[in-house]
Amino acid sequence: PPSLPFIGHLHLLKEPIHRTLQTLSHKYGPIFSLTLGVRRAIVVSSPALADECLNKNGAVFADRPHGLLGWKIIGYNCTALGHTPYGPHWRNLRRLSTVELLSTARLNSFLQVRQDEVQRLVNGLVYTGSGFHEVDMRSRLMGLSMNIVMRMVAGKRYFGTGAGEVGHDDEGQRFKKLIRESFDLSGTTNPVDFLPVLRWVDFSGLEGRMWAAHKWTDEFFQRLIEEHRSSYGEREGSNEKTMIDTMLNLQEAEPQVYTDEIIKGQIMTMILAGTDTSAGTIEWAMSLLLNHPEILTKARAELDIVIGHNRLVQESDYTKLPYLQGVESDGYKFLPFGVGRRSCPGSGLANRVVSAALGALIQCFEWERIGEGLLDMKEGLGIVMPKAEPLKAL
Repeated sequence: PPSLPFIGHLHLLKEPIHRTLQTLSHKYGPIFSLTLGVRRAIVVSSPALADECLNKNGAVFADRPHGLLGWKIIGYNCTALGHTPYGPHWRNLRRLSTVELLSTARLNSFLQVRQDEVQRLVNGLVYTGSGFHEVDMRSRLMGLSMNIVMRMVAGKRYFGTGAGEVGHDDEGQRFKKLIRESFDLSGTTNPVDFLPVLRWVDFSGLEGRMWAAHKWTDEFFQRLIEEHRSSYGEREGSNEKTMIDTMLNLQEAEPQVYTDEIIKGQIMTMILAGTDTSAGTIEWAMSLLLNHPEILTKARAELDIVIGHNRLVQESDYTKLPYLQGVESDGYKFLPFGVGRRSCPGSGLANRVVSAALGALIQCFEWERIGEGLLDMKEGLGIVMPKAEPLKAL
């Protein structure tokens, strides 16, 4: 497209960006380039070309942009898995994630954590009165995802009430606030990344917010590491071994490779990549089901026949629930995982969380839309494309 001096095509990028890029692709074709200040971007918008880039030529397109300010600050100087360039360090972090932290065996060891949090979600939704009542699903699902990840990472839960709950003290409240800030900052476009001269004025205040958020989360993660380091021997060989314990064990063997900075970057990656994503997928799936109640009815009927009413659906039941599998699969077609060499190493965990939560919500409750109209399915802004309107249902 025609560009302007100095800013290139930045003036063309209106929110939501993906809609703007779709409109441009209709005019300029399935592949075109944009000059974004000092950076160049190639936009690919056809399945065939995407497959060519991400699968057939995966190594060529597996790198990450260099010098992005937010990635340097929040991503521990671009050493965290999602931010680091393609190379030996990335390959080591990828192996750490897929072999040590998120392997099938490790996910199976955390089965009780997932079951317990899904049960807590169900218990929290139980209403003792008669008739329907309104539920804010986004906050409930976010609490579910965050508690599962934090119990796997550090053995603590920060949302809701009950054993191990630290969410209502000062540290718990600050944790929730700062993690929300980190989510927002991770999905924010920083003009400085495209026009570096603007850093002299920081008119948006983004850099200051990033450093403030990083300072607190870094201190918080360091405290978690020190807590685990001081009590590591108590959990050695037990089923209570957390992901931090695993990384500290690797640190003993290779202290120059698995430094505290690397461990903190991995904790941040687990939180940013493993919470909003699963919660958002369940929220979209429930929204689709509420707009198509006939599918919701069929899914519940299958659960009634196969599982019954005397126990909660379990992860091991899903091979016997083909219709529910199809519902979940359709949700992933709407919001798929990434592909190629940088595909999500946590997809196995996400599949388990989404399946267990979605199945329990369908099995245990009758759901209806608020009002007679269909739910608003417009997408919002953010790195994981949330719904513009948070899901509230009866």
